[in-house]
Amino acid sequence: MMMKMKKHCQQCQAKTDEADLAFICSFECTFCSTCADHQDFICPNCNGELLQRPRRTRTPLDVSLTQMKRKLFGK
Repeated sequence: MMMKMKKHCQQCQAKTDEADLAFICSFECTFCSTCADHQDFICPNCNGELLQRPRRTRTPLDVSLTQMKRKLFGK
């Protein structure tokens, strides 16, 4: 299952596009760095730790195409 990359901080609505620095809990609650810091990196929804969200360097479509090519052509 692919991680859902939310585009806004759940606290202040700041932009958190795929390339932006953001923090998430294990339930994928998403917060900007300022809000995560103010919350001591603890999710206000589940009390889980907020960790830096990984950044994507490729689109989901590009990744899917690469995976299909490997299955079809063994590369």
